Amino acid sequence: MHIKRIKVRPKKNVTVAPCGPELASMLGCWAANGDLHSINACSQASQALFECMRTAPMKMAARRPTINYHLARLGKNLK
Repeated sequence: MHIKRIKVRPKKNVTVAPCGPELASMLGCWAANGDLHSINACSQASQALFECMRTAPMKMAARRPTINYHLARLGKNLK
């Protein structure tokens, strides 16, 4: 099957999660201690994540078209 009029847009730059390192640090601490309820062992990592989440700017993600939208759009070209 060959579709003549399909264009592929280049991928946009991937944004990095603003609190990714802090989350990785806390999950690493939990994995190292083996207990998710260990308050004292991971308090510094959890406090850093809390502060990052509190101060990180919140932006609304743009809605991406669903698969049904794309199927309907491509269906016009397949007939």
